[in-house]
This record gives sequence, structure tokens and C-alpha cells, in this order.
Amino acid sequence: MAGQNDQLVKPGSGRGLLDVYGDRFLLKLLVRKEIKIRYRGSVLGLLWSYVKPLMQFLIYFIALGIFLNLEHGTPNYAIYLFAGIVLVNFFTESLSNSTRSIVDNRDLIRKIYLPRELFPVATVWVSAAHFLPQLVVLIAACLLVGWTPSVLQLAAVVLIFLMVSVLATGLGLMFGAVNVYFRDSENIVDMIVMVVTWASPVLYVWSMVERVMGPWYWLYQLNPMTTAVEVFHWAFWEPTLKADQMVSGTLPPDLFTLWLPVSLLTTLAVLFLGQLTFRRLSIHFAQEL
Repeated sequence: MAGQNDQLVKPGSGRGLLDVYGDRFLLKLLVRKEIKIRYRGSVLGLLWSYVKPLMQFLIYFIALGIFLNLEHGTPNYAIYLFAGIVLVNFFTESLSNSTRSIVDNRDLIRKIYLPRELFPVATVWVSAAHFLPQLVVLIAACLLVGWTPSVLQLAAVVLIFLMVSVLATGLGLMFGAVNVYFRDSENIVDMIVMVVTWASPVLYVWSMVERVMGPWYWLYQLNPMTTAVEVFHWAFWEPTLKADQMVSGTLPPDLFTLWLPVSLLTTLAVLFLGQLTFRRLSIHFAQEL
């Protein structure tokens, strides 16, 4: 007979992400497992965190910076480009892997009960482990060209990292749960990942979009990743510019007074919707898997 203090918990009635914090030891174990599995049999291991973005940077820099001459119109274009690439790569990797996290861990989910949110969150942490070495490289490159950030700019880097992490977690919870029932979700996310690099001012400056979209430019700014990349440029790229390189319109108008607060609210809304969707669908994960 069960003890009087034992409680039966209705499936799907947990505390969601709060349970992840309560089981943070399990979260650490999952992160270590994911990293070991990803680089099992690999010679370079975590060095791939440097090689892949470096190759991506070189391709874009040669194709856009040199062949299309964007380097001449944008001072320190290499810094501008790499600052956007590392942030977008963090987001796309987090979203892609978290979408597949529940299906990829089907065997573990069928055998034991633990907070299902652990799996999408763990993939975001793994992506953060890949992001941090790239961030170190970015900082080193910025220092070489005279990077002199302010305290506010350094704080903005931390804020944007947290915002993108939360955004990826919210979308990962949503698509990860839906993917259990409809595997088309993986293809949808693959398309999002393909578009997001071009839907944010990573390879080009924001003013190009404003000239094309005109009064509809606000639709472009509604994308939280657009704001995130622009703030990263403000924190990393702008402090590397000399006085004679500073031009008007380096940053979009109302970036901090309007678009950053909107992006933060949108990110929180996505997290809430993702958690709500995940909790409702997670009840039957074991049966569906």
C-alpha cells in the first residue's frame, strides 16, 4: 500500500519549465550526453564549433563582401558579417535540434518518466556550448580592430543571448511537441532555418530593406531575430568604427525605444505559447512514439 504522503500526479499536469529547473542535475547529464553523442568518433570534436562557422563566414564574405562589393560600402564588413552569423547560427541550431529532440529520445521517453521539457531545453544548452567558442573568436577579432564597447553594449550582448535562447526554447517546445504527431514539422523548421539568415540583416545592412519595403518596413522589424542581430551589430560592430567611418543611419530608428521591447514581449509570448502547446500534447508522447 502506498504511503499516506505519496501523491498521484496526473500526466501532463507538471510545472513545465519549472520542473526543468528542479531537475537541473538531469539537465546537465542530458547536455553531456548530447555533446558526447554528437562528436562520437569525430577527430576534431568541439573544434567543429569553429570550423563550420568559419567556413560559412568565408563563403559569404567572398561571395558578398568581395564579389558583390558590400565590403566597400560597409566599414569592417567582416566584423559586421561574423557578428550576425554567430548569433543566427545559435538560433537555427537550437531550433533545429530542439524540434527533433523528443523524437530522437523516444526510447528514453517510453521507458521512464521525467519532465519532457528537459530534452528541448538540453539541446538549446548544447547549442550555447557551441556558441560560446564562436563568441570568443568574435571578441578576439573585434579587439584586433580596436573594439571599445561600453558597459551598456556588453549588457546588451547578455540580454540578446538570453532573448534568443528563450525564443529558440519557445519555438523548440512548440515544434518539438507537434513533430511527435506530424513529422512535417521538421520540414517546416528546415525552411525557417533556411530563410532566417536572409530575413535578418546578417549579410546586408538594414537600410537596404527600408528602401525596398518603404512604409511596410515595420513588418521586417517585427521579427525578433532582426532586432537581435541589429543589437549585436551595435555591441560588436559599431564600437570598431572610427569617427570618420561613422555614418548616419547605422542603427534603425527606435531600435531600443520600440523594437527591442516589442521583441522581448514577442519572445515571452512565444515561450508561453510553446509551453502551453507542449504541455497539452506531451500527455500522449509515449503512446505516439
